[in-house]
Amino acid sequence: MPGAALLPLVAHPDSPADAVRRIAACAQAVASQSLRLRYVLEAKLQHIRIPSVIPDAGRADKLWTHTCFEAFVGLPESSGYLELNFSPSGQWAAYRFDSYRQGMAPALHTAPRLALRRSGERLDLQAEVRLGGSFPPGSLPAGSRRLRIALSTVVEDQEGRLSYWALRHPPGRPDFHHPESFSLALELPSHPRNPS
Repeated sequence: MPGAALLPLVAHPDSPADAVRRIAACAQAVASQSLRLRYVLEAKLQHIRIPSVIPDAGRADKLWTHTCFEAFVGLPESSGYLELNFSPSGQWAAYRFDSYRQGMAPALHTAPRLALRRSGERLDLQAEVRLGGSFPPGSLPAGSRRLRIALSTVVEDQEGRLSYWALRHPPGRPDFHHPESFSLALELPSHPRNPS
């Protein structure tokens, strides 16, 4: 992803994260309502439970109960937001919320495009997501171009323990939905002009 710098994710202080050396992620606007997300996990992968690739994988729930890459996408002027989950299996999920953990409903009309590469002790996942029509009705005004984003990852070790990684953790238990987690600002490009 040229032009998008990988940002380090930090483990929640209560998370067991011995096998993980580094997790980094980035988000990039690639069209007026599309995002490209990338996650790089460097770890002793033999100590991590990585879901096997599923041919023709599609939407699935509760992906966050195992190793999963996540993004939360909100609007500065709205309490509504999206939760996006991407599994190394190729499965994905998307939900929209009217406000903090309230009004959950399925989101995304178009499946994201996922690409996974595994090399040595490095796992690299990229996802391209079209956001159009995914936010709660009326929450994405026509002129709105700014997004607030939380990037996060759940890692399951071979003992079944989960560690939680994010750009920023609010006080208390791990909570990727918390408003303080939305620490990355991103500007969507304007719609291309039609030639006259």
